[in-house]
Amino acid sequence: MKPEHVDVAIIGSGPAGLSAAVELRRKGVNKVVVLERETLAGGVPRHCGHPPFGLREYGRIYTGPDYAQRNVNEAENAGVQIRLRHTVTGLQPGGHLQLATPQGPITLQAKRVLLATGVRENPRSARLIGGDRPLGVINTGALQAYLYLHNLKPFERPLIIGTELVSLSSVLSCQRAGIKPVAMIEANRRATARWPLSLFPRLLGVPVHYGAELVQIHGNGRVESASVRLANGQIKTFDCDGVLLTGRFLPEASLIRQSHLQLDPGTGGPVIDQYGRCSDPAYFAAGNLLRPVETAGWSWREGRKIAGLMFKDLRGEIPQAKQALAITVKAPLKLCVPQRFVPTGVMGLEHLQLRVSTATKGVLTVHADGQPIWSRTLSCLPERRILIPLAHLKLNASIERLDVDFVGQPSEHRPGTTR
Repeated sequence: MKPEHVDVAIIGSGPAGLSAAVELRRKGVNKVVVLERETLAGGVPRHCGHPPFGLREYGRIYTGPDYAQRNVNEAENAGVQIRLRHTVTGLQPGGHLQLATPQGPITLQAKRVLLATGVRENPRSARLIGGDRPLGVINTGALQAYLYLHNLKPFERPLIIGTELVSLSSVLSCQRAGIKPVAMIEANRRATARWPLSLFPRLLGVPVHYGAELVQIHGNGRVESASVRLANGQIKTFDCDGVLLTGRFLPEASLIRQSHLQLDPGTGGPVIDQYGRCSDPAYFAAGNLLRPVETAGWSWREGRKIAGLMFKDLRGEIPQAKQALAITVKAPLKLCVPQRFVPTGVMGLEHLQLRVSTATKGVLTVHADGQPIWSRTLSCLPERRILIPLAHLKLNASIERLDVDFVGQPSEHRPGTTR
């Protein structure tokens, strides 16, 4: 079958993919195609029927569905082709894509491809939760789909697992639907979401237990209760009719795992350089595929930034480097984006983005060929953004090795239970 030729193909229609598409069209790229496997474009925000979305992007506050629709409208008005129910089944070298469509299998040949497939939540099977297998154990995405897309309540009194930002979003979704969570539990000694946002469940009367772990789910047909090991070792049984598993996001990288592109074990997403380029320079990546997880606004801005870099690359303004420096990190750092640095002299992304696996207070240091070139004393928590300005590192073509380490002490000290 003869392939269809396009200038840029974007896989995924969330905030990163659509903002990138708009930016490419505004810069004059002719044929920009967004490929979306679902029946509606807009990504995860269209499942979040509450504010706040869009303030920094559009100067006003939207609910998730309205924000998603605004992104879609902007793309369509810019002349972007959004192709729904188009599932990419294969990534091949040089921007050659295999797709399954309502009209049958097709192939696309793109000058550049942007991967913006986002993230997914860890399912029950990956969390190794014991007990029965009743109905009523779902994740946040399923909850929001039930509430906002189908007008259904999957439960009345769930136990919520996790305290990430999306966990707080689920509490708000429950409150708006008249659902009353029996409690929220968190394995760590403090909330993952930032203070004072972490106070939100308590303000709505939802007890929060820190240092607590879900042990077993009980129920014949539907969830009837759940056993939780509290911080003091006591097993407490919560009477509930559902269990909501939130957070613990993973990049939606199944396409990459089946392809020739290099995958980073730290992020679970593709390896990129400071221009967003993958190991095959025809492919770029942006948004939450790069690291779990950032806000919709961050992903929107990152998509626009990397689109600008793709445009420069299409014009031949970003040299193809003969060799890229691998950026290595040591525990308690668990990931770094980008993972490679190409000494070309052309500015790309503004920061190294890092995360820690455990709460740590100490000195964060960047080493070039074993010599410290940047350091800061920081106190960092898991799933919080750590940014190192690339412009401050003053990297050059003579550097052969780049390492980042964080020497310090664990800093978790919150009480086991908060009510």
